[in-house]
Amino acid sequence: MFLIPLIVLGTSLEADSAGETLFLENCVSCHGVTGHGDGTDAKGLGTPPADLTKISARRGGVWPMLEVMSIIDGYSQNTLPREDMPVFESFLDNEMVEFDTGNGVDILVPSKLMEIVNFLETLQDPAPTRYVP
Repeated sequence: MFLIPLIVLGTSLEADSAGETLFLENCVSCHGVTGHGDGTDAKGLGTPPADLTKISARRGGVWPMLEVMSIIDGYSQNTLPREDMPVFESFLDNEMVEFDTGNGVDILVPSKLMEIVNFLETLQDPAPTRYVP
């Protein structure tokens, strides 16, 4: 009797967290599965997608949580216009959670926004060494 090796390939990407699910549903086409900016739609964009694994490395090891949040929610579009980066309004219309802005005052922010920003932190290579809200 001969044994034939069987390779099983998944037909969909599986996520370990709500933030990863949001990333897979909204960001992969441009930023790629690993966040390096090599998604299937990346070549057709006027501005190459950022390598999301190097956000903190580009800032000297600092994880800039509020900056990342403002890029995703579109707030920074007023000062850093990016024609190809969409505003994810659907991340803003949901349950709210508390967030410490760094001055000891908690504010309410959308939970989906927090989930995806927390997931993006896990992609950092190297891992952040310092944090700012």
